[in-house]
Amino acid sequence: MANKNDDEMKIYDFREDIEKKDEKKEGFAGNNEGDAGKELGAQRAENSEEGGSGDDLKELAGKASDGHGDASATSRAGKGENEDYEDVCFICRRPESKAGRMFKLPNHICVCDDCMHKTMDTVSQYDYQGMLNYPGNPQGNDQGQGFPHGFPKISFVNLADLQGDGGIPNKQKLKKKKASQAPAIDIKNIPAPHKIKASLDEYVVGQEHAKKVISVAVYNHYKRVATNTMDEIEIEKSNMLMIGPTGCGKTYLVRTLAKLLDVPLAIADATSLTEAGYIGDDIESVVSKLLAAADNDVEKAERGIIFIDEIDKIAKKKETRSRDVSGESVQQGMLKLLEGAEVEVPVGANSKNAMVPLATVNTRNILFICGGAFPDLDGIIKERLTKTASIGFGADLKDKYDNDKNLLSKVTVEDLRNFGMIPEFLGRLPVIYSLESLTKDMLVKILKEPKNAILKQYQKLLELDEVRLEFTDGALEAIAEKAMQRDTGARALRSIIEDFMLDIMYEIPKDDNIGTVTITREYIEGTGGPVIEIRGGGSPE
Repeated sequence: MANKNDDEMKIYDFREDIEKKDEKKEGFAGNNEGDAGKELGAQRAENSEEGGSGDDLKELAGKASDGHGDASATSRAGKGENEDYEDVCFICRRPESKAGRMFKLPNHICVCDDCMHKTMDTVSQYDYQGMLNYPGNPQGNDQGQGFPHGFPKISFVNLADLQGDGGIPNKQKLKKKKASQAPAIDIKNIPAPHKIKASLDEYVVGQEHAKKVISVAVYNHYKRVATNTMDEIEIEKSNMLMIGPTGCGKTYLVRTLAKLLDVPLAIADATSLTEAGYIGDDIESVVSKLLAAADNDVEKAERGIIFIDEIDKIAKKKETRSRDVSGESVQQGMLKLLEGAEVEVPVGANSKNAMVPLATVNTRNILFICGGAFPDLDGIIKERLTKTASIGFGADLKDKYDNDKNLLSKVTVEDLRNFGMIPEFLGRLPVIYSLESLTKDMLVKILKEPKNAILKQYQKLLELDEVRLEFTDGALEAIAEKAMQRDTGARALRSIIEDFMLDIMYEIPKDDNIGTVTITREYIEGTGGPVIEIRGGGSPE
C-alpha cells in the first residue's frame, strides 16, 4: 500500500453526501415537472383540435404538485410520531438523555458527540488516496491490472440498507420526559377495595382472603402514586408473596387484575432468571417488561406493578458444591429491585449488551407481587407442627395434618427459610398470604359461573354450528371428581372436557339436523352416551 501522505489525505465529509442527495432530488423533481409539462402541452394541443373543455387541463396541471404534497405530508407525519421519542446513538445505543446532543446524518441516523469524535479520530488515520491507488482494487489501476480479492479486511456498508428508522427498532426507542405533567391518577377516581374485589369476583371463584389482600394492596398503591407524600410522611410500598398449590388461580388472578387497572402491569417469570454474566435473562429484564408495557415511558413505568411468577424456582439449592447462579444469586440480585433503587434496564431485550440501549428506572414506587406453588412446603409445615408436641397425652398424631387441604395457610417465615428463601429476600416481602386448595364445589362453580367459564366457551363454539350444548348437574359433578383425582387444580377441567367433547365436535358438522346435545353423568363415567335432540322436536337418541 502507498505510504501515508498528509497532502493527499482526504477526510470524509458527510455534508458532501447531503449536498449531492439534495442535487439529485432537485434533478428528479425537475425531470418530473418537465414530464408533466410535456403531457400538459400535448393535452392542450389535443383539446384545441377537438374543441374540448379546459377541465381536464386543470386536473393535469395539479399532477406535478400532488406528488410533492403527498411526500411532504408523509414526512411531517413521520416527524410528528418521532418527536415523542428520544434519539438513540447508532453506535453506542445510548439515548439522548444520557449521551447529550446528537449529530443528524442521512437516513435518520443519529450519532452522539463522543462517538462522532472517536469516529473522526479513527477515520483520519487512514490514507484513502493510497487505498484508491492500491493495486488490489478490483476495478484495477491505471494499466487495468488488479487483484480479484479486493481490499484485505476492508468492507463497506450501505447505511440505506439498514432496517428501521435510523437503524434503531421501534421497541428500543424511549419516550422523552416531559417538563410539566398533570397528575396521572386523580385521587377522587381511585376505585375502592370492595369495587376491585367485585370486579375480580366476576372472573375468579373463591379465594376471598387473597382477593381482599390484593385489592387493598392495589388501592394503597393507587393512593401512593396519586399523592406521593402526605403531611411530609413518605408512604412505603408493601410487596406481597402469594403462596398456593398449582391450578388454584394465582396467575389468573393477576391477569384478571391487569385488565381492570389503569397503571401498567407486567407478568414476568423467574424460571429463566440467572445471575449477571451467565446464560439466561438478567434480573433487570423483569423491569424491562414493565417498561414495554408502559410503551417505553419511564415515568409511567415507575408507578406500575410487576408480578413475578414461579418465584419458588429461585430457592436456594441444597447440597450443591457449585455456584448457585439460578437460585440464591438471583435472590440476592433482586434485593435492590424490591427495596427500590435506580437500575439500568435494557430496552426491548432480556439482557444487557452493547447493541441495546439502557434506561434508568427507579423501582421505589413499583409494586412487586411474587407468586409460587412451593412444592414440598406442606411437608416442612407438617414437620414443624408435629414437632411441638410429639410425646405425652397432649401429643398430636403424625397423620393429623395429612388430609388438611389448607395446610399452606399455616406457613411462617421460618418455613420459607427452610424451603430455601434467604431472610433478606423475605424481609422485603412483608405481606405473605396463601390461596386455598380447590374443592369439588369450587370446581363446579369454576365450570359455569365466571364470565369466561369453560362451559360458556364450548357453548359458544357449538353456537357457531347452530347447536345448543347443555350439561346436567350430575355431569358437572363427575367432571369435578375426575379433576380432584388428577390433583392439578382447575387446569384439569379443560383437559377432561376436551377428551369428552372431541367426538361430539367431530360428528356434529356431519348432520345438520342436530339441534341440542346434552352431556350426562353416564357419558362422563363411560356407561352411556350424550343425549342428542333433532331439530323440530324429534326423539332423542
